[in-house]
Amino acid sequence: MENIKKYFPGISEKQEEQFAALYDLYYDWNSKINVISRKDIENLYLHHVLHSLAIAKYITFKPGTKIMDMGCGGGFPGIPLAIMFPEVDFHLVDSIGKKVRVAAEIAQSIGVTNVKTSHSRAEDIKDKYSFVVSRAVMQLPDLVKICRKNIAKEQNNVLPNGIICLKGGDMSAETRPFKNCCEVIDLDNWFSEEYFKDKKVVYVQI
Repeated sequence: MENIKKYFPGISEKQEEQFAALYDLYYDWNSKINVISRKDIENLYLHHVLHSLAIAKYITFKPGTKIMDMGCGGGFPGIPLAIMFPEVDFHLVDSIGKKVRVAAEIAQSIGVTNVKTSHSRAEDIKDKYSFVVSRAVMQLPDLVKICRKNIAKEQNNVLPNGIICLKGGDMSAETRPFKNCCEVIDLDNWFSEEYFKDKKVVYVQI
């Protein structure tokens, strides 16, 4: 939690309480359904919550924006972003039902009302969104191919509509097809912890 308050000092008391509640909830659920590596649960805030919030360092979504978290797993990056942006609508989608259930239960437990969940393949989602977010679910060209159909034409944010994903390592090959409409930002520009040294946020305008 100290990392959250360190990098996002403007969060409200309610947001702080919601973030603080995540550890016990994920720890409990993880003992029943393995949504986070068992050895990694102690690093929940650094490796999962703060990592998800890198997207909030990159863009401040305007109220009313609709966002799909594709391949949400147990709720990352969607749930931390939903806490950070309570007036933005998030649709968390994953093909593994038990993980979607965890995400839905945790959102309900902390009183996050701007989240809906779907046990579905992203290919089958027809709705339109300003942005699709994801965390290392697949290669960028495959992600764009699947999600292009879901990007709305109407713009209401400073950043044009598109895909924002959290990735790691050398992105040059994955981003080559999108060199004229892509931006890659190193997370160590924002976060000083060693964990973020090789992590990136990647944006593709659609």
